Amino acid sequence: MKKILLLLTILMGSIISLSAQTNTEALKNQVIERIDHHSQDLISLSDAIWEFAEIAFKENQSAKALSDYAEDNGFTVTRGVGEIPTAFTAEFSRGEGPIIGIMGEFDALPGLSQETVPHKSPLIENAPGHGCGHNIFGVASLGAAIAIKELMEAGELEGTIRFYGTPAEEKFFGKLWMIRAGLFDDVDVMMDWHPSNRTEADVQSSLALVDFLVEFYGQAAHASGDPWNGRSAGDALELYTDGINMYREHIKPTVRIHYHIQDAGKVVNVVPDYSKIWVRVRDTKRAGLQEVYERVMAMAEGAAIMANVDHKVSLISGIHEVLPNRTGGAALQANLEQLGSIAYTEEEEEFARAIQRATNKPEVGLDMEINPMKETAEHPMGGSTDVGDVSFITPTIRLRATTAPAGTPWHSWAVVATGGMSIGHKGLTYASKALSMTIIDLFKNPDLINDVKAEFLERKGDYVYEGMIPPGPPPLDFEQ
Repeated sequence: MKKILLLLTILMGSIISLSAQTNTEALKNQVIERIDHHSQDLISLSDAIWEFAEIAFKENQSAKALSDYAEDNGFTVTRGVGEIPTAFTAEFSRGEGPIIGIMGEFDALPGLSQETVPHKSPLIENAPGHGCGHNIFGVASLGAAIAIKELMEAGELEGTIRFYGTPAEEKFFGKLWMIRAGLFDDVDVMMDWHPSNRTEADVQSSLALVDFLVEFYGQAAHASGDPWNGRSAGDALELYTDGINMYREHIKPTVRIHYHIQDAGKVVNVVPDYSKIWVRVRDTKRAGLQEVYERVMAMAEGAAIMANVDHKVSLISGIHEVLPNRTGGAALQANLEQLGSIAYTEEEEEFARAIQRATNKPEVGLDMEINPMKETAEHPMGGSTDVGDVSFITPTIRLRATTAPAGTPWHSWAVVATGGMSIGHKGLTYASKALSMTIIDLFKNPDLINDVKAEFLERKGDYVYEGMIPPGPPPLDFEQ
């Protein structure tokens, strides 16, 4: 009898488990259908933001379009969060359950305006363009949130889905002020994605970064009549950049230092009494970054001493590297494989090859593969993102989806071109589906959330997060 009862218990457990699995798969099919149903609206919204092409902290039309669309779809929208007029949250709750967040960016880059043609052709000369695909990013994330919200309304899921409209990722890292406002503190798991030239679960880190301004103050004088009465802020700036460039030989290969001279004087016949330079330092870890940052700040003082001028260093902001989550990445990877790869037409492939010809890259077209999940590198190279700071607050699952040709330069006209036509549109709907499928796994499987959180805590260890931004409001009026 005991054996029979044990067998019955095992059988019932198997039936319940199979039933739950079947229900989860049915829900995933539903969100795919719902995103297809909304696809034309989502594409139109993405194209509108592509045309707005608004830069950091100036994304007024883009933020309004996204937040209005969220509100029209039944979300409770809170605008102007984190002291940023273009930041907002859109939330829907039903019953008791986890809080799942999903992030969406929508800022453009200066000077990258481009028509939807496979050669460089500005739509408006020197105007901004979406050279990082953020017009697709925010819309795809919101599309996933809407599909999940509709399942909640139908009584299929319980908990909270919260979309974050996060501005100024390209320049000032708006998420830092949203973090300071506590907007991510109660999230169980965060979803994130980014347009790319490949499709994969992203389990790599990024580079930590710090941005700061150095200003030099001297004494103006006639450059020929009485230069001995001048103290040149321009000399200080040149000495400073010389010091940085000499230093490059003695830093670790993981470090990057960039600068942009913003003011070195106005005319040739005046000894300049003012100069300004924007400096950015990166490394794969925050700890390594700090050492270089302090050294480069000390160089500014040395340059000021040599030129006999005064100087000032002002922190703009700084961000952490991304804390990867392989547990969440594996769940996302399974959904990518279930969803299958993006299918492009021969016309789209030729468009991609034409861009590759124009940018002197191998003419291999678009990467249509579901790339396998890579090992997480200890010191990956590449870019930086304020998603890194969010990943130190709450566990973050990340996706990359193909929206641009393989090998072509990012932050360029090539990405703008594909982001406003069918290649970008297909990446948009694909990303939205993959994100929403993974969110269903999180809502339906509490063990997955626990495992994702456990990895997060293990990777974070005893590190205490502290944001790297100056006191006061974000620099909304910063000279762009």
